[in-house]
Amino acid sequence: METNRKKGFIFRQYEAPQVSPFDKLFEIFTELITHTSGDLDEALDWLRELDKEYKLTDKNYTIDDFIEDLKKKGYIKDEVKDDGSNGLKITAKTERSIRQQALNQIFGNLKRNGSGNHRTKHSGQSDEQSGELREYRFGDGLDRISLTESLRNAQVNNGMDSFMLTENDLVVEDSHHKSQMSTVLMIDISHSMILYGEDRITPAKKVAMALAELITTRYPKDTLDILVFGNDAWPIAIKDLPYLQVGPYHTNTVAGLQLAMDMLRRKRNTNKQIFMITDGKPSCIRESDGTYYMNSNGLDEYITDKCYTMAAQARKLHIPITTFMIANDPYLQRFVNTFTEANQGKAFYTGLKGLGEMIFEDYETNRKKRVK
Repeated sequence: METNRKKGFIFRQYEAPQVSPFDKLFEIFTELITHTSGDLDEALDWLRELDKEYKLTDKNYTIDDFIEDLKKKGYIKDEVKDDGSNGLKITAKTERSIRQQALNQIFGNLKRNGSGNHRTKHSGQSDEQSGELREYRFGDGLDRISLTESLRNAQVNNGMDSFMLTENDLVVEDSHHKSQMSTVLMIDISHSMILYGEDRITPAKKVAMALAELITTRYPKDTLDILVFGNDAWPIAIKDLPYLQVGPYHTNTVAGLQLAMDMLRRKRNTNKQIFMITDGKPSCIRESDGTYYMNSNGLDEYITDKCYTMAAQARKLHIPITTFMIANDPYLQRFVNTFTEANQGKAFYTGLKGLGEMIFEDYETNRKKRVK
């Protein structure tokens, strides 16, 4: 847009920044890898179908050219399959790119603060200057006194003719403590996470990948452990998130909570928390003799009571649980309300849209509190 003295404003057509054919396809490719749980062959098949329908490429740059570039850039590599045939697989570089893309999609409006740490005035180790001034208090170190501001106060309070500096003139630069947070993210992989034609697991995976990338790049002193729970619960590595799939499982929420608390007991940080993404219905527990008690019909009081007990135990360990329930059944909400009350944690009843933003907001909020 330009100004013109005679005609006012002249509007020019906006031209979007040039995106290379590879970059355009790569963004679609990483989305497909997430949706196919890391199945490269299926993702490429989908990409070819999309190309036929939407004309993503032309004769100057084809899907085969894109695949060759993926190899050259180190995103995929050759492998020998179990049956002895040759194939392709994605590399760690692709896994990292998928996490970065998830981060950009979900948390793209965040401002980077360097490699920094979360800031809180309540708990943590070491000090970091905040830029805020306050009056001097007994015990404050002399190195924290703001000399310029203190001298200015002395001039204002006592005048220039009889200059003197008193304790009342002193101000110091306040400091925050560098806080560390240990988080366990629980992801429900029971069969209900894909029931009724709704894919709930893919958004949950993307949130987990975005949160992992956020913590490792922005808050490197924090820790994030991820576990999945179906009939049982087990930890998974961050690099395995793109391959995560729902299984023919019931929902053993108790096993997930037990494992999460075991993980957090081993952490030395003061601040600990559990995030749980679930459709909200516990339907399985493992008995002491190794057998399973399962009931998919409604809410079983025997199972839910075990969940409430675990929530209360986490409260005694000063571990708040935030539940993100991606279902809206009233009877499930009643269960989550009781569960949350037992833990004195929080619950969000949400659809899949906006799940990532909600988890980030809560992550930031929890880190600014003192866990008492």
